Amino acid sequence: MATSQTPFSLVYGAEAVIPSEVLVPTHRYGCQTAEQNKVEMARSLDTVDELRESAYIRMASYKQSVARTYNKNVKIRTLEVEDLVLRRVFENTKNHKAGKFAYKWEGPYRSKALSKMGHTG
Repeated sequence: MATSQTPFSLVYGAEAVIPSEVLVPTHRYGCQTAEQNKVEMARSLDTVDELRESAYIRMASYKQSVARTYNKNVKIRTLEVEDLVLRRVFENTKNHKAGKFAYKWEGPYRSKALSKMGHTG
């Protein structure tokens, strides 16, 4: 996971214990007493905000890395006034009777103002 935390621990501040761990004690669950559990729960509740903050920072870092990788191939193109451009056909303006042979682009149109566009490929 990108955050290195489980969604359950980010919401509730503790790791989930599955029922089989209660019936057949594992090292994580079986070696704790009730008093140790209270201490650990209090400590995890104290640090839950820090865990959420670190998860948020890791998610932001991951998003930046994905954006950097994607934008590596984008070439900026400046459109001048009166350049010919095509416009993508959206669902609400598509001719549904044409099926898979329907146009994906409509136009050409003339641009009215300067614009910068990203282009991949």
